Amino acid sequence: MQQKSWKKSLLSVSMIGLALSLTATACSSSGSKNGNGGDDKVVTLRMIESLTSPNRTAVIQESIKAFMDQNPNIKVELISPPFDQADNKIRTMLNAKQELDVLEVRDLNVAEFVNNGYVEPLNEYTKSWDDFSTVTSVAQSVASVGDKLYFIPNGLYQRQLFYRADWLKDAGITVPATYEELVEASVKLTDPSKNRFGFSFRGGSGANAVPDTMIQAYSSDKINMDDAMFLKDGGTIYSSPEAKEAVEQYVKLYKVGSPPDSINWGFQEQVQAFTSGVTAFLLQDPDVIQTLTDSMEEGTWATAPMPKGPQGKALISAGGAGWGIPSYSKNKEAAWKLISFLSSPEENTKLSKSHGTVPIHSSATEDAFFQNGPYKTLLDMTNQPDTFINFKPPFQYPANGQWGTVAMESGQRMLLGKASVEDTLKEWDDYWVKAKAQLNN
Repeated sequence: MQQKSWKKSLLSVSMIGLALSLTATACSSSGSKNGNGGDDKVVTLRMIESLTSPNRTAVIQESIKAFMDQNPNIKVELISPPFDQADNKIRTMLNAKQELDVLEVRDLNVAEFVNNGYVEPLNEYTKSWDDFSTVTSVAQSVASVGDKLYFIPNGLYQRQLFYRADWLKDAGITVPATYEELVEASVKLTDPSKNRFGFSFRGGSGANAVPDTMIQAYSSDKINMDDAMFLKDGGTIYSSPEAKEAVEQYVKLYKVGSPPDSINWGFQEQVQAFTSGVTAFLLQDPDVIQTLTDSMEEGTWATAPMPKGPQGKALISAGGAGWGIPSYSKNKEAAWKLISFLSSPEENTKLSKSHGTVPIHSSATEDAFFQNGPYKTLLDMTNQPDTFINFKPPFQYPANGQWGTVAMESGQRMLLGKASVEDTLKEWDDYWVKAKAQLNN
């Protein structure tokens, strides 16, 4: 407009165009390319978490407040459903395309969400994110389907054995190193008259974790590590003789070494049983460490590596959940701004330390906090890769999202004597045969 030769009519057109542009910006939806809604427009982000717990939610809310203090034009509304209902609520919201801008995606359901077109790939966003250079390859792998990244993990999980050190010492029992030893110790420590039981069983939501892990350990020499629900010969892990042996031990663990009502327990109940002095053993991720530290006397509990199978090996994997963007969000730039803030080394490490997860940044894992005490077990397993073998979980299968529900319901029938071990294994085998066929179609 500074060229004097421009005609007056052209200047008028330019001014009209500028006026229309400003009007469009002022009247647009809360979405904005720059992610902050402009100088006078407030963007409201609706965010939902999945792995809810009071302590964790409080830490996330603190980080959200810090983000809003730095970004006064962005308001964040956090939705925190009860843990056992959260994933179904998220599915319902996504299916109905209810207003949502940031959601917690899990390794268990990422393929399902991708298959349904629910979540946005984040590869383009990470190209301009400086902190992405220190996000570990494991964290990226957990959050990817194919070559696309669909969420930024807020912490990594790797299972280990928690045990009552004082109980084992009093009973003269050594720390179990195998599943057979774990079952035997659980049976010895069980005394219903004292409301004491060996194992914190989980027959409700998430029940498949223990039988799947036991079957994989019992079949460790036959497993296809790149597709660990299947054997090297192409059959499912439920089709081998070792699977029957493992599940028989699993049934014994429940019937003789666990509280009867634990057939309905989920995460909260099994952890509470351990912290309240009802059970002696707990197989869980490190996110329980802070709860145990706060609830139990020092020296009464400790950690050990995952139990091994008959071949002297255990299969382990890193899992995780994290922040993604719904594909239909109208505020994707602002949503990414929030995600990148929450995923920064400072905020992610703070959440990991408070909640007991392994941080996603390589720089943070060098912190002495993660190299001592109950976290040391995780590093010990990592340093013995031939014994504690990393495998690839079935994140690529859309059917993996519903596997926990199917395994829980059929597993409960088996534990209650309404279905045999053989019939249950056949049902599980059929499920994964169909899952593979669907993936290949």
